[in-house]
Amino acid sequence: MEVNVKGVYNCLFAAIPQFRLSNGGVIINMASIAAWVGIPDRFAYSTAKGAVMAMTLSVAKDYIKENIRCNSISPARVHTPFVDGFISKNYAGKEAEMFEKLSQSQPIGRMGKPDEIAALALYLCSDEAGFITGCDYPIDGGFIKLNN
Repeated sequence: MEVNVKGVYNCLFAAIPQFRLSNGGVIINMASIAAWVGIPDRFAYSTAKGAVMAMTLSVAKDYIKENIRCNSISPARVHTPFVDGFISKNYAGKEAEMFEKLSQSQPIGRMGKPDEIAALALYLCSDEAGFITGCDYPIDGGFIKLNN
């Protein structure tokens, strides 16, 4: 909660006054598919990411007249050094097997790439996305809608 809720709140608290002074801006919050589906054994994480989605909607509503857009991105599992470290720490000697298992838990058959998440964030910050606010964007390899 300290990182995923309070951290987002603190960033909003710091950024919004600056955006108001400069006649607008774009905020992208990082939520998670956990907010959409609830992840087993991840009660606090799922709750925190749900709070991020709620903050996103509230900020979008509160500041729309001040030219401040606010959206969130909800990734599924993304292959990062954190994932590699988690696998190494918790599945020593079975890293390849666990990597494959985690990859196959995504309907698309692989984890997301950081560059794919970055590309969505870049688009949402662009002028081309100027009509988008108050939305959450799952980028999940089909996890939410295609998982059985």
